Amino acid sequence: MPADEPDRIPVPRHVPAPPPAAVLGRRAARPGAGPSLLAPGAAHDPYRLYRVLREEYPLSYDALLGAWLLSRYADVTTALTDPRFTGYPHDGAPRGGPAPRGLCHGTALCGPRPQDIARSAATAPRHLTEHVERTAYVLARRIAGRRQADLVKEFCHWLPVGAGAYPDLGPLLHNAATVPCTRQTGLRETALASFLANVLDDPDLLAALRVEPALAHRAWTESLRRDPPVQFVLRRTVAEVRVSGGTLPAGAPVACLIGAAVRDPERYASPDLFDPFRRDQGSATAGPESCPAVLLGRLEAEQGLGALLDAMPRLRWADGFRPAGTGLITRGPRTLLVRPG
Repeated sequence: MPADEPDRIPVPRHVPAPPPAAVLGRRAARPGAGPSLLAPGAAHDPYRLYRVLREEYPLSYDALLGAWLLSRYADVTTALTDPRFTGYPHDGAPRGGPAPRGLCHGTALCGPRPQDIARSAATAPRHLTEHVERTAYVLARRIAGRRQADLVKEFCHWLPVGAGAYPDLGPLLHNAATVPCTRQTGLRETALASFLANVLDDPDLLAALRVEPALAHRAWTESLRRDPPVQFVLRRTVAEVRVSGGTLPAGAPVACLIGAAVRDPERYASPDLFDPFRRDQGSATAGPESCPAVLLGRLEAEQGLGALLDAMPRLRWADGFRPAGTGLITRGPRTLLVRPG
């Protein structure tokens, strides 16, 4: 799925100075002078803005947003996992649990239980897998005979809704209290749309998936890495934290730019390339595998793609259509026009 490419992203000319408590290193030469996430044009292609931040402003204060920006993979993953960072704006949450990111909303109940560590916490119960599979096949068959269809409106939206409506979802996922995490279907819809866009954009991969459906797992992981549905989340420091470019003071609001971290060339080779076969594959920014929303998202991607390919062996883009992601906080294609047959 190609990124939009505006001519440039404007940088605010007059930016207030950052809070005086910040102690900056030499690599963050002009804190507050870097591009703002809220600058005009930033939402059109945030990945270009992310490159500027990673390379020139590893630590900068975004006065328009009112938060410090972290854009490098090492710094973002630290902010998402280090106990010196906590929830924002509520300082008491989600302390002790994962930070909200990707498909996970960050409840402490999404963390793995001790009894799940010995076995795969990401293994879906058989009945849940069958339920998602049936839902996907019903939706795919409904659009299979059309000349043209929009997979976002007619498939990506309804599959998470149908999958999340399974009556025994709580017990199947070990804890009924985690079910609210699965009710927020919008993020799974966005992630599924990006996944289908990436797969349909690669005819060779699509052909390989028809022969070996198990490749869908790697393709889904890579899609979450390259095109995360959540581009950034807010955290707050509870102590001073040294990061690239300087030191964050205690009590500082911090925007963790997940969309920038997953395109960091220091972590991933050719980070802008969608490559399910990459050796450095990872999806640490998607959320814990034990989170029911993460589990359901993977099921919907794998079963959904299988149902589409089975119902529409000649599935391809509509003539002249090219997918494009939109959005700043959450990002993904809003339309996927295809020819089913």
